[in-house]
Amino acid sequence: MITDVLSDATSRMSKALEAAKDDFGTVRTGRANPQLFSKIMVSYYGTPTPLNQLAALQNQEARTLLITPYDKGALRDIEQAIRDTPNLGANVGNDGAVIRASLPELTQDRRKEFVKIVRTKGEDAKVSVRNIRRKAKDELDALKSEVGDDEVARAEKELEQITKTHVDAIDDALKRKETELLEI
Repeated sequence: MITDVLSDATSRMSKALEAAKDDFGTVRTGRANPQLFSKIMVSYYGTPTPLNQLAALQNQEARTLLITPYDKGALRDIEQAIRDTPNLGANVGNDGAVIRASLPELTQDRRKEFVKIVRTKGEDAKVSVRNIRRKAKDELDALKSEVGDDEVARAEKELEQITKTHVDAIDDALKRKETELLEI
C-alpha cells in the first residue's frame, strides 16, 4: 500500500519535471529551435491542432525556421497562429508552399523578460510537485489505521526526500535555462 502511494507520487513528480523541461524549451534563446514552435496551436478546420502535427519543422539557419505544411490549405492558418503567438516575435513570410519564420536578435531587456517567464514556469512546476506531495501525504495519512504510525512516518520522510529531489532537478533545469538565455 505505502509503496504504491510512493511509486505513484514518484512517477507523477517525474512527469511534472519532464513537463517543466518541455516548457523551458518553448522559451527561445538566440536560436531558432523547432521545439519553440511545437506547442503552437493552429486552428485547423476549427479544431486547435499542434503545429508539429500539421507541418514539418526544420532549422534553415541559426535564427530561421522552415515550416512545410502537410496540407497547403493550412498555410494561412499556420502563418496566423505563429504571428499571434505571444513572446515569440517571429517575422513570418510564405512563398505559397513553405513558411519561413525569422526570429529577431534578442536584446538584453528581452532576455531578462524571458528569464522572468522561465522562473514563473519553474515555480509553477514546483507548485505542481508540492501538490502531488500533499495528495500523497493525505493518502498516507489515510493508511495510518491499517499499517501504523511508524510506517507512515518513514514513508513521509521518504516522500519528502523524493519531493526534494524533484524540486532540486527543476531548479537545476531552471538555472541551465537562465544561463542559456543570458549568454550572448
